[in-house]
Amino acid sequence: MNFDYTETQHMVAAAARDFAEQYIRPFIMEWDEAQIFPVDVFRKAGELGFMGVLVPEQYGGSGLGYHEYIAIVEEISKVDPSIGLSVAAHNSLCTNHILDFGTEEQKQRWLPKLATGQWIGAWGLTEHNTGSDAGGMSTTAVKDGDFWILNGAKNFITHGKSGEIAVVIVRTGEKGDSHGMTAFVVERGTPGFSSGKKEDKLGMRASETAELVFDNCRIPDSNRLGEVGEGFIQSMKVLDGGRISIGALSLGIAKGAYEAALKYSKERVQFGKPISAFQGISFKLADMATEIEASELLLHKSAFEKNAGRKMTKLGAMAKMYASEACVRIANEAVQIHGGYGYTKDFPVEKFYRDSKLCTIGEGTTEIQKVVISRNILK
Repeated sequence: MNFDYTETQHMVAAAARDFAEQYIRPFIMEWDEAQIFPVDVFRKAGELGFMGVLVPEQYGGSGLGYHEYIAIVEEISKVDPSIGLSVAAHNSLCTNHILDFGTEEQKQRWLPKLATGQWIGAWGLTEHNTGSDAGGMSTTAVKDGDFWILNGAKNFITHGKSGEIAVVIVRTGEKGDSHGMTAFVVERGTPGFSSGKKEDKLGMRASETAELVFDNCRIPDSNRLGEVGEGFIQSMKVLDGGRISIGALSLGIAKGAYEAALKYSKERVQFGKPISAFQGISFKLADMATEIEASELLLHKSAFEKNAGRKMTKLGAMAKMYASEACVRIANEAVQIHGGYGYTKDFPVEKFYRDSKLCTIGEGTTEIQKVVISRNILK
């Protein structure tokens, strides 16, 4: 197996790095403090091909694979995980759901706008009382001739206010039936479709999270993705790829925190020498570096399987679980290495620390990943 980056991977990583340095780094704390979702930055990301990484060129996308996708999300997340999260959610959830399960007409209709960043996408599965238990959702769609009437609400939805389009999975059958849910595309401006509460979050504050509300929202049957009753099955397949996204986000956070801690440990002098010379600090750095390497290998193995079109549910869950838990540990240790300064907003590690925790929760908690892994190894 060849572990070298290809020329394309080097190129896209460099482009993402330059993008993050020019358009993101100067505004990190401004966006974080005020919870600003910088829509214009995502339009620029679209111009550079970062909003349709996996979308074929015929639909306006970059036509790249998962190795390149990891590189892009990782490089952006090393600078600001909030922006990395939004890029990841747009690509892997909304856009990818349409790419994988839409008809040719639906792909032609929506993908060019999503892939170029003209439209920002949202994806709605979670509800107030159904987090990990997504099958118990209450939002419904009832058939009315050639239309469907949607009622209910989704919460914790990335781009819930600013997204021009949302893919939502709603109940069309019995509650708890894995074949009782269907996916629909709803465009902003559709009567009965609105946004609710925007969440005030610990971290990832520049990535918008809000409710989607449906009040007798009437949409045509042509907005249905796949067959009636396939929505939940589709969403589980979408989340397989989404776990690579969150793993890449976690990897970026881990690398960003580690590099900041490594730099600080060489500059901070105590007892007449850099603190990196003390075993207590150097061993922390050794553990951090090892966990980053392990996360990266798991992620790229998952990407290899995904690119090959092979089932990677277990491997994706492993990569997501390990990388997300590792990034929390690494961010924690980065704050510790910085000491009192790590607890201030003058250094970047406090934000990596706040942002990291979401990775163990979003797109399936660590506990759910363990359920997925154990079911697969016990088959």
